[in-house]
Amino acid sequence: MIRRAASFLVALASLLAAGASADAADRALLIGIGTYQSLPEKMFLEGPKNDVGAIEALVKGKLGFAPEGIRVLRDSEATRAAILASFDEWLVAGTEPGDRVYLYFSGHGLQVKDESGDEEDGLDEALSTYDIVAGDGDWTNVILDDDIDALLAKLKDRQVSLVIDACHSGTISRSLSVNAGEAMESARFLPRPFARPADAVKTRGLRIDVTVVDKPERVKESGVEAWSAAASYQVAWDDTRLPPEERHGVFTTAYIAGHDPAAADSNGNGIVSNAELLEYVKRQSQAYCALQPQCQALDPQLEVNHALLGASVVNPDYAGDTATQQTPSYDTVEKVKVEEQTAYVAADPVDAVGDILGRPETGDVRIALTPDYLKNGDVFRITVTSSTGGHLLLFDVNKEGKATQIFPNEAAKKITPLSPGVPLTIPDDYYGFDFEAEGSGESVLVAIVVADDVDLAKVAPASYGLTETRDARTTIADIAGTLQQTWTREAENRSVKWSLGLLKYTIY
Repeated sequence: MIRRAASFLVALASLLAAGASADAADRALLIGIGTYQSLPEKMFLEGPKNDVGAIEALVKGKLGFAPEGIRVLRDSEATRAAILASFDEWLVAGTEPGDRVYLYFSGHGLQVKDESGDEEDGLDEALSTYDIVAGDGDWTNVILDDDIDALLAKLKDRQVSLVIDACHSGTISRSLSVNAGEAMESARFLPRPFARPADAVKTRGLRIDVTVVDKPERVKESGVEAWSAAASYQVAWDDTRLPPEERHGVFTTAYIAGHDPAAADSNGNGIVSNAELLEYVKRQSQAYCALQPQCQALDPQLEVNHALLGASVVNPDYAGDTATQQTPSYDTVEKVKVEEQTAYVAADPVDAVGDILGRPETGDVRIALTPDYLKNGDVFRITVTSSTGGHLLLFDVNKEGKATQIFPNEAAKKITPLSPGVPLTIPDDYYGFDFEAEGSGESVLVAIVVADDVDLAKVAPASYGLTETRDARTTIADIAGTLQQTWTREAENRSVKWSLGLLKYTIY
């Protein structure tokens, strides 16, 4: 460990949508709507009827919900009245504080005029129902984001997961189709009825919701884990590579597959974390999008307390026999509890770094130690080389969970972005001091290169560099959460561009 490093101050404060006591009345509500009472057949979706069956198997298996705790609404069963009734008597009345609540929706997302006056853009995000109706210029009989807000308020102190395979994108009809009133085949978004194309350029920089709930800070504060198939201004899709009767949502297929460590465990420690699942789902979605002419971009989203990013998506307390081979071992995980919420994280803080960041290494960022064999008291230097330019964050994390921010720091004469292929060595001859190896055991160097101009001053100010002791899990989680935000300074919204390099080393 570097001599200026900091201590592990606090255990990870986390919450996972897997929960409290074994006898809790956990409830899941799974909704899939592909056919509609009053819509033309060209607006039907093939995937939802298959999605809910696949999600039901996941919820029963790896997530450990009892069969009698799962309710499924398909097509004609999923009217607005039936959905709202299930919210109240199934999810709210049927659970108590500490219980798990899992709400899944597969179908069309849309927007309608905001009647309550709480939306900056004048539009409410909404979910379709089986009995949705195209009124005079707008949809009626829908589930508004305000309805979801009211549900979450009633579910206070439960452990809630929202998983939404639909589109909830601001001005999507203006930005993706010259025929704004026409539905795109297999796209999970309904344009507003009788809409006309807009002459204006795409709106950008406005934060529309990334899940059903368009108040992301409220989601984080309440402990809700909310997954969405696409970022704002993007469309969610049925997988048209499959025959119509076998189709699933692109997001749903990746989300389910990503619960398997063989698919999504990027650091190979046997745990699939929320961050690893998110990165896997993004990669699979973007691979599909690259093959579709109408798909401009596809970036699934996760709104959650940052402390949850490194938490396992499968809780050993709940996983059934069918998931035994894909469940974290109690030898490798640590149970943490904050505010009566329970989660499992990697017991080894060095391994936990990969779980929290979630992204696999691609070789774009390379780290070298000189010398590469260290004994206690040895003087050494660190060199970082990136194939892409950007702003560097460099940390050292040891077995005790202590983190040192090596760069940026106030000792550096100039804080300039890395240039592609140009090594940066720390400390250089202008620092006026050396790094000296201290203690013994394994540590990891973490280099993050951010190509976009993201404001990281709150999570990694230069004043922290080489001076403050910090909790590694919390520090890395805050950075990872910041990098998850949607980039909105271009006409097309997308994920922030960043690369990762890790180097484990041992002081003997």
